[in-house]
Amino acid sequence: MTGGPVAVGRTAAPAGLLLVAAAAAWVWVVTRWGGMPAMPGTMGLGLPAFLAVWTLMMAAMMLPATTSVAALYARTIVVHRAPRMVVFTVAYLLVWAAAGLPAYALSAGLGRAAALPATAGTAVAAVVFAVSGVYQLTPLKDRCLAKCRSPIGVMLRYASYPRRSRDLRAGAHHGAFCLGCCWSLMTLLAAFGVMNLWAMVVLAAVITAEKLAPAGRVVARAVGIASIGLAVAVFWVPALAPGLTGGGTGGM
Repeated sequence: MTGGPVAVGRTAAPAGLLLVAAAAAWVWVVTRWGGMPAMPGTMGLGLPAFLAVWTLMMAAMMLPATTSVAALYARTIVVHRAPRMVVFTVAYLLVWAAAGLPAYALSAGLGRAAALPATAGTAVAAVVFAVSGVYQLTPLKDRCLAKCRSPIGVMLRYASYPRRSRDLRAGAHHGAFCLGCCWSLMTLLAAFGVMNLWAMVVLAAVITAEKLAPAGRVVARAVGIASIGLAVAVFWVPALAPGLTGGGTGGM
């Protein structure tokens, strides 16, 4: 009779730790960047600083949506659960940290576009919105989202990994599917402003809903259609893409 609550507590702990880590990342982002405008490009940061900020942003935005997978994976761990879950989480975040390299290049390139005439920035913003929206409707998006929403099948694959590298490989594997699922949403930060905190909050809510809500797939498709709509609307309202048009630059 006592085993049930103890088991639930042990498997719920990793999810709680991920939420604590995400909350700490949000506190850092808000206190450090909350009062600053949504700057275009790389926010004036060099590559190492950009990667550090990017990784903290990804921890804040992505870890809440990963709690269900973390809790499920924790059930497969019998001993040394806490340190092994730390390895799993670090491997997951390393995938997103690596994604910061193309994000930096994209931000630097689009930052130059923001310095061009307003019509050019608007056109680039339309392309960003359209690419993100179209990807949301593709079979690849559906496949990656399915792996994030129903990961029981991949747990069997993780169990086949060698013990010494299992947690590292499992975290990286899940991070890769998560990246495949959400990279298109992250590109929207280039249009909204990389440190636009309102955009971060909304995108984090969308990502969490896609992965955890019963109608997650419907949410993904609705966001894709909305993004395509923004690709058209931005020509009439350039302020919809402050990161590329300079309009509405308030950081919050």
